[in-house]
Amino acid sequence: MKERYDNIDEYIADLKAAISDNEQCASHHYNLGLALLSKRDFMGAEASFLEAIRNSPHLAEAYVQLGGIAMQRGDMEGCLHYNEEAVNCRPKFAVAQANIGFVYNQMGMPDKAITALTKALKWDANFVQAKTALSTAYFMKQNWAECENICNDILKQEPNFAPAWNNLALVHFERQEYDKAIEAADKAAELGFAVPAGFAEELKPFRK
Repeated sequence: MKERYDNIDEYIADLKAAISDNEQCASHHYNLGLALLSKRDFMGAEASFLEAIRNSPHLAEAYVQLGGIAMQRGDMEGCLHYNEEAVNCRPKFAVAQANIGFVYNQMGMPDKAITALTKALKWDANFVQAKTALSTAYFMKQNWAECENICNDILKQEPNFAPAWNNLALVHFERQEYDKAIEAADKAAELGFAVPAGFAEELKPFRK
C-alpha cells in the first residue's frame, strides 16, 4: 500500500484491494472501518469492524469503535456491551473503561459510572474526558465538593476545557453562588460549550 494518498477515496480503494488479496487481515478491515467512519458511512464502518473482530477476536480497538457507532444510533446498551467486550480483551484499556462510565452516567447509574471511571483514571491519570465524566457522576450524586475538586483539577491541567467550566457552573448554582455560576457558565460558552438552554434560563434572573 502507498504511504501517502491524495484523498480518502483513494485510500479506501487501496484498502479494499488489499483486503481482496488477504481477506483475513484484521488490520486492513479495521483501517477500512476508520476510513469509512471519516466519511460518516456508519453502516460500512460497522461491517468492517465486525470483519476485523471476526478475524482477530481480541482486537479491543474495534470493539470500542463499534461502541461508538452504537452510541451514535442512541443504542446505549449496545455501546455498553461493545466497550465491556473491549475491556475483556484488554482490562487496562482506559478509553473503554471511560466509555463504560459515560454510558452509565447516561443511564442514571452514577455509582457504576464512578467504578468504571476510577479504573480508567488508574490506567491513564491525565485522561481529561474521564475526569469530566467522573465529575458529572459525583454531581449526579449531589456530592458538590467532589465534583468541584475534580473540575478544579481538570482546569489546572487544561484551563480551556469547557465541559469542566460547565460542571463547575452547575455546582456553584446548586450552592446558590450565582455570580460564580454565571462566570463559569459564560466561560464554558466562550470556549464553545453549548450550555443547556434550561440552565441558561435559570441563570437569567441572577444576571446583573
